[in-house]
Amino acid sequence: MANRNHVLVTGEYYHIYNRGNSKQDIFLDKQDCIVFQQFLYSMNMEKRITTREVGSASYSYERDEPLVSIGAYCLMSNHIHILLVQEKENGISKFMQKLSTAYVMYFNKKYKRTGGLFEGTFKSKWAGEDTYLKYLYSYIHLNPLKLKNPLWKEDLKLGKNIDFRDVLEYPFSSSVDYTGTLRNENKILNRDNFPDYFPKKEDFIKEVTSWFRVDL
Repeated sequence: MANRNHVLVTGEYYHIYNRGNSKQDIFLDKQDCIVFQQFLYSMNMEKRITTREVGSASYSYERDEPLVSIGAYCLMSNHIHILLVQEKENGISKFMQKLSTAYVMYFNKKYKRTGGLFEGTFKSKWAGEDTYLKYLYSYIHLNPLKLKNPLWKEDLKLGKNIDFRDVLEYPFSSSVDYTGTLRNENKILNRDNFPDYFPKKEDFIKEVTSWFRVDL
């Protein structure tokens, strides 16, 4: 693992992010995102598992003790965001290595390519301050707004309404899990190991939409 300006400490919260080499896309179709989500669940343990096992078992696979607990995530075309807490010593590094290795193997095989995919090792930022930790739920989940409107922040300053449905209905983030949608991907999160900021879906929606005007 590359040198960092902080040690990854068990029991602490971190914002993890990475992107493709030279900002290249790392998800080329919906299936790529679906597979990455499966890996978010299945690679989160000490035990080794093959990508073939993941494909056949998906979210029914019985994991052992998780390396990390995931509180939020978002997959964009050329980068990823994950909010997590380390559960075991070196858990974040082990998890990210397993996750990245499994996905790169899948991606290279599917698209008949070789070599690396991500821009070096993952980046991390400590999220121990309560205000910042809560803010990250909005920061991470608002990313899909860029898909239809890269200038949404500028439009907000001009007083234009922003359509929250682009966030609420985005299937490749944990936003839909906080709004009560029942799906297999619910298993990726372990919300019990994070502050209970959003006991009801209305609390989550209010927090995220508080950053901009919204049409529902």
